[in-house]
Amino acid sequence: MENNRQNTTNINWYPGHMAKTKRLIKEKIEFIDIVYEVIDARIPYSSKIIDIDTYIKNKPRILIFTKMDLCDYNESKKWMDYYSKKGYTVLGVNLNQPNSVKPILEKTIEILKSEKLKREQKGIQMKKARALVVGIPNVGKSTLINRFVGKRAVTVGNKPGVTKNLDWIRINDSLELLDSPGILWPKFESSTVAFNLASLTAIKGEILPLDEVVIYILEMLEKYYPEILKQRYGIEKVQEDVVETLELIGKKRGCLIRGGEVDYDKVYAVVLNDMKDGSIKGITFDRIEKNH
Repeated sequence: MENNRQNTTNINWYPGHMAKTKRLIKEKIEFIDIVYEVIDARIPYSSKIIDIDTYIKNKPRILIFTKMDLCDYNESKKWMDYYSKKGYTVLGVNLNQPNSVKPILEKTIEILKSEKLKREQKGIQMKKARALVVGIPNVGKSTLINRFVGKRAVTVGNKPGVTKNLDWIRINDSLELLDSPGILWPKFESSTVAFNLASLTAIKGEILPLDEVVIYILEMLEKYYPEILKQRYGIEKVQEDVVETLELIGKKRGCLIRGGEVDYDKVYAVVLNDMKDGSIKGITFDRIEKNH
């Protein structure tokens, strides 16, 4: 399928609000003490913002792997080690757990301790720490903030681009967070990155053909997680005739219309929703050996 897919690197789709967000972050970065860069543990390469260093400058940073409960831990751990070796402070979290942000708070205090000491030596009282939360759409930024607050502070949506503005959120006397809309980049470096993002709804459905995204998901499951493909969709492999594969899934999952015909749109929705709502667990689509 790879050769038949359109050249995704030439898609002209870059939303204006993302460019605006980058500009606003550049303007506010001087007020930021630490950056929480959020990435999806299932696509730790594809979900990392390419040009982030150009606008967060050299601020201290914690690279936060979210959705650890949904990833293939062994594969995602390779990426955690990879980023650690590059000098990142890396933490993996399952935001479904109540105390999931505790390690982030502890690491923040540890990282900012030296800055606090410097200021105290100059006779300056350390103000509350200000952290920027940044990441691609639908990666768990709002859920992360809600965990910090302890209640629902931000609208959590499963559509890319729910957050529209940069908003300060007071967590306690020692920490404030600056929430930011999801950011992507104008051109994808490869079709793999584009399809990984589409598979996990980081980019809107209309950017790539739905049928191609669904076939990509099924092919990735066949390649790396054949047991999930068999258990979830009742198929051993993706047939050369794609229609045959969709027919089998449609019958297995009841995606039928009058007369027993398979409704292909329903099949697409079923597969994409399985990915979106976390029904398919234990997967990591980015592979360390493929990218590096």
